[in-house]
Amino acid sequence: MAKQQQRILTGQVVAVTGGARGIGRAIVEAVAREGANVVVNYWSSADAARALKEELEAQGTQCEIVRANVTEEGSPQVIVRKTLDRFGRIDCLVNNSGITRDALIRKLDRRADEDVIETNLVGSVMLAQAVIEPMIEAGWGRIVNIASFVGQAGNIGQANYAASKGGLIAWTKTAALELARYNITVNAIAPGFTETDMLMKVREDVREKIMLRIPLRRFGKPEEIAHAVVYALTAPYVTGTQIDVNGGLYL
Repeated sequence: MAKQQQRILTGQVVAVTGGARGIGRAIVEAVAREGANVVVNYWSSADAARALKEELEAQGTQCEIVRANVTEEGSPQVIVRKTLDRFGRIDCLVNNSGITRDALIRKLDRRADEDVIETNLVGSVMLAQAVIEPMIEAGWGRIVNIASFVGQAGNIGQANYAASKGGLIAWTKTAALELARYNITVNAIAPGFTETDMLMKVREDVREKIMLRIPLRRFGKPEEIAHAVVYALTAPYVTGTQIDVNGGLYL
């Protein structure tokens, strides 16, 4: 009988924000397949989070779900505390929570800008800060931030989103420099247009025009983003970089 291959995240604890749906759910499922125990953070998708927990536990994965808005003061600490209470450790963090409030620059209002930057950038930074100390104590850690090609190339109608994701990429580089001495790597994944509920809300004719810009002539799949995340979580000599998963849209 062939020896069963060791799963590359066996025994590790991976926390994923916005993990109940879309790309976040694909990430949770991917790390679970690799043997990780998972913490799924969600805010509004309670039914989806509970269903995912039941599905994973039926497959033998230990799973904790935590409802918390990453932008609220104290919420990052709640996520970390509940993770430590359940598993006694937190090895990896995937910052996936994100929102859009799209409009042309001349029509944007301050509240829309603040909401996007608070969720996509500040929330991710606050949660990363909350996991740093347990990781330093353990002498090991992995942080992966889900950015976007929009943070690299810009996109009409998404100035605030571009600023938030570009800022997250820049923060990733600085955090990687500061945390390398503690054996903590920090990387960003920059997806292109990906088949999620958010993209499907775009008019079909607009989606067709977008697809024509992509050299591979298709949208990405959440599972393909998740594959890149697993790589970043398990690559010991990769830090401070963004991994582009965009079908050639931005080179």
